[in-house]
Amino acid sequence: MRPLAPRQQSFYTSTQAMTQAKLNRRFTAAPMMEWSDTHCRSFWRLLTKEAVLYSEMVTTGALIHGDRKRFLEFNACEHPLALQLGGSDPKALAECARIAEDWGYNEVNLNCGCPSDRVQNNMIGACLMAEPKLVAECIAAMQAAVTIPVTIKHRIGIDDMEDYEGMLDFVRTVADTGCNTFIVHARKAWLKGLSPKENREIPPLQYDKVAQLKKDHPELEIIINGGITTLEQSLHLLNDVDGVMLGREIYHNPYLLAEVDQRIYGIDRPVITREQVIEGFIAYAEEQLAKGVRLNYITRHILGLYQGLPGARKFRRVISEQAHKPNAGIEVIKAALNSLNELPFTTELTE
Repeated sequence: MRPLAPRQQSFYTSTQAMTQAKLNRRFTAAPMMEWSDTHCRSFWRLLTKEAVLYSEMVTTGALIHGDRKRFLEFNACEHPLALQLGGSDPKALAECARIAEDWGYNEVNLNCGCPSDRVQNNMIGACLMAEPKLVAECIAAMQAAVTIPVTIKHRIGIDDMEDYEGMLDFVRTVADTGCNTFIVHARKAWLKGLSPKENREIPPLQYDKVAQLKKDHPELEIIINGGITTLEQSLHLLNDVDGVMLGREIYHNPYLLAEVDQRIYGIDRPVITREQVIEGFIAYAEEQLAKGVRLNYITRHILGLYQGLPGARKFRRVISEQAHKPNAGIEVIKAALNSLNELPFTTELTE
């Protein structure tokens, strides 16, 4: 295994930190552009120690020619952690996979599911489902470059591709490389006529086709994604597939993650309270503020922590209105907590 690139130490440790043990993808947190950054993932890790977390997509061009620290830096607590790459050049993807492994990521994932016009124009994302042989070349090149797992995320199909047979041909072609983990968004992507937002909502969910894929290929690890909003639904889907991936729901309602370890992984540990989450998050915020990070870059990810509870709107409003101001500090989080009609917050806060 290559030595890890130097990076700043985490604000807290994890029993999984810096390990390369086999990943348990029974529950995974989706890669989401502009959302699942290191601050978001560090916050999520307070809620679940077991879920596998995925980065925002990083294009090969950005990683090779851009500021690697900006794209790759993470806290040790974020493990197990996967980097999602966007690209279609086997050589560039292999180089980026090596970089990801050197930085200490536990997995590298190829994006073949994003329907954005921006990525289509650069042969990135869902449009690659029309080029299964090229995707197989990319996966093979990445596998040859690293020892960590190389996985793929894709749709059921695109445009006029036959829903199941087209996906089956794509998966079998890629699986011939030795890739055995497929994360399937259970919708087609209509690249002609629908926006990225519409592609997340309008094409119907087809969970049955993902379940059929697992039946036809039990030797593959199949992770299902798309429209999953509860742990009850996750457990139901896990009867047919190996894992679930949630995205927007856990961003807007992050406390859903608090019972993942117990209910999905069967871990015997107390469910963390929101107060305990905030205590850990304040420690993280203090560390990041000391490094010069603006408060709103950190706190924007916790706005949904009290989703559905009395005072949640006030909590969000205080942070939204105050965290962006110059020199804003953790007193903003304290004020947001004080706006809640809950038990007094007992943690000592530094003004």
